[in-house]
Amino acid sequence: MQNFSIYNFGRIALAISFFILNGFNANAQKKINLNEDWKFHFGHAANPDKDFNYSTATIFSKSGAAVNTAIDSKFIDTTWTSVNLPHDWAVDLPFQNSDNFDVQSHGYKPVGGFYPETSIGWYRKHFLVTKDASNSRFEIQFDGIYRNASIWINGFFVGTNASGYVGKSYDVTDYINFDKENILVVRVDATQYEGWFYEGAGIYRHVWLNQFNNLHIPEGGLYVVPEVKGKNADINIETTVENKNLKPSQCIVYSYITDRNGKILAKTSEKKMSLSVNERAIIKQNLSLNKARLWSLEDPYLYRVVSVVKENNQIVDKIKSTFGVRTIKFDATSGFFLNGKHIKIQGTNIHQDHAGIGSALPDYMNYYRIKLLKKMGSNAYRTSHNAPTPELLQACDSLGMLVLDEQRLLNSSPEYIDQLERLIKRDRNHPSVFLWSIGNEEGWIQKTETGKKIAQTLLAKQKELDPSRTSTYAADMGNEFNGVNEVVPVRGFNYREYAVADYHRDHSNQPILGTEMGSTVTTRGIYEKDSIRAYVPDQDITAPWWASKAETWWKLAAENDYWMGGFVWTGFDYRGEPTPYKWPNVNSHFGIMDVCGFPKNIYYYYQSWWTDEAVLHISPHWNWPEKIRKPIDVWVNSNADDVELFLNGKSLGKKTMPRNSHLNWEVIYEPGTLEAVAYKKGKKLTAKVETTSQVLNVVLSPDKTILTADGKDATVINISLTDEKGREVPDADNRIRFYLTGDAKIIGVGNGDPSSHEPDKCDVGAWQRSAFNGKCQVILQAGKTIGTIKLEAKANGLNSGSTSINLVK
Repeated sequence: MQNFSIYNFGRIALAISFFILNGFNANAQKKINLNEDWKFHFGHAANPDKDFNYSTATIFSKSGAAVNTAIDSKFIDTTWTSVNLPHDWAVDLPFQNSDNFDVQSHGYKPVGGFYPETSIGWYRKHFLVTKDASNSRFEIQFDGIYRNASIWINGFFVGTNASGYVGKSYDVTDYINFDKENILVVRVDATQYEGWFYEGAGIYRHVWLNQFNNLHIPEGGLYVVPEVKGKNADINIETTVENKNLKPSQCIVYSYITDRNGKILAKTSEKKMSLSVNERAIIKQNLSLNKARLWSLEDPYLYRVVSVVKENNQIVDKIKSTFGVRTIKFDATSGFFLNGKHIKIQGTNIHQDHAGIGSALPDYMNYYRIKLLKKMGSNAYRTSHNAPTPELLQACDSLGMLVLDEQRLLNSSPEYIDQLERLIKRDRNHPSVFLWSIGNEEGWIQKTETGKKIAQTLLAKQKELDPSRTSTYAADMGNEFNGVNEVVPVRGFNYREYAVADYHRDHSNQPILGTEMGSTVTTRGIYEKDSIRAYVPDQDITAPWWASKAETWWKLAAENDYWMGGFVWTGFDYRGEPTPYKWPNVNSHFGIMDVCGFPKNIYYYYQSWWTDEAVLHISPHWNWPEKIRKPIDVWVNSNADDVELFLNGKSLGKKTMPRNSHLNWEVIYEPGTLEAVAYKKGKKLTAKVETTSQVLNVVLSPDKTILTADGKDATVINISLTDEKGREVPDADNRIRFYLTGDAKIIGVGNGDPSSHEPDKCDVGAWQRSAFNGKCQVILQAGKTIGTIKLEAKANGLNSGSTSINLVK
């Protein structure tokens, strides 16, 4: 690997950052990350002159011909912006008010057909491959580009991926230059939307250069299906081998299983294969695991399977996949079972964006968000409404989170069948994936014969590719059976919670799952409706007409075994869908947590009834100088047996905590301390809120203090504002400025304010963000130099805060 070099390009010596790919180790496929050192420039959807002549220069008449365009290898891109991936250009753009519904639902970012000047993005990547790798095959793998991305290498067109979510790979072997620069070019066209929520724009997931032998296991060609047999397990392994040699080939295939430490536990016999030119064939093998350790929510243990291809007694390919051993069962009467244990699905729907960074999440962020959800008590994640990034599933596998993996559209055209096939082959070895979804709220067709036929086609394809699982469909329908519901194995309910019992009565053999439930809208730390600033109270009291409050749906689901549980809309706030408001509101209020992952009060309702942890939480805060001697509606969320409330030491009464509910007191406000004392199975719990004094301190709380110095690792640093006693001031809104020293960079800032128009990205040296109700957030990414980095946070008139983070190899 080489970081910087001088490459003579035409008559001009250009300083270009590139990597050098050296010779091939034939024992395994190589997967080389291409995230660093890209060039980026906006094109133009309506003006060819500003789109590098894309629509006026002829580029498809002759292979490799792209003169006078940015596709041409001779094109000079030194004036373009340097970027690393993942990259979401939409999050960098300013908010723009619009009366158009789709622009509103995408978070008022100027991307889409109304904004031709910021809806086309060009990317160029320079890299070298040495000549000693010339006998290898090469494949470019894009994990996700939003959207409609056309790809060229060295001037040759290799394909277009219409999907903004499902990745795609392209064999580029014939076009690779050896000992000479290669130019990878991507034109991203985000003028058309796929969803009705923030989707970002650009190459927002990883890009890889895969190198392998002509005789190899293709992408998605290793499929593992464990079957539990008492305390043991049979592991069924399907290995696909492809021959891209120019003559027939003979090979031997075998597989083995290791534990998480690499110890070999079982190995198959070696099987011979004969493959003609371009032939693909599947070998099925079986292994037994004694005393198999089951993958569960509490102990998400992962085994490894390795499949090996040998030719002429030499290993020519070897790939590895993690897998888990577990059983899943859907019962129409009793609900869902994991490893024979009844589990109520306590899930959340999630869109993939996060404060400060949009859709371009470092891998770490997926783990961070899953940890937050698990701490709340959630055990399942619905990938609303699209294929997730692969790293999300890795996080769920590792941390113990079930996944409902969703196809973007209910459509059986060749394009969408291909998208479904790519999704299933990519994700089917993940033990976290317990159920597929073939679509969501297809109101035009879901009740029709056409919708039914499309569903049957998709279900047949799912069973062909992954017979070990089944599917649902997220239907915003009540007790209605016609159409998709006639054929889908698991009935999915989006809202319509009062129709679930009637549907079960009429279709008692069909399992039922709440695919979207709840949808309480709240703004963290706000307690009065504010239609000017577009805020709603931070309690479980407001929901859209089509939805319900948290207590409404969960009481029904919790008390009925046939109802497997459900997925709350949503785990986190997300950009777009500014329900129930419009401008200046730029993101949703649906989240149990805000866009930064800061809990709202409804978080403690779910935590009370979704965990066995002792929970006792009082709201609102106790800073109300304008309400002295006026009534305050106090909520207590808890799973205790009973709760007694005290104001400044005086009892306001004891109440029994109703199951799956909360408690209320009307309290005449006096400054001081509001305290709750509760008992849970004899154990005393206490919680309090206090009237604070003025803000004095900026306090930084990093999620991690040790990062890997790889240029990729990251950490969240949460900032809170406290008074002289260290109590968080709940209504503080001071502007915080950030100063960073050491080899790292800030990649985004946020505060959870759904109406904030402050930039998520700032110039180097000018990073800042206002607190919203006492909190804001910084996301920091490591550099590559071992050492210590320091982040300092300052605000006018306050004591500064700082934190140090160590970078290690």
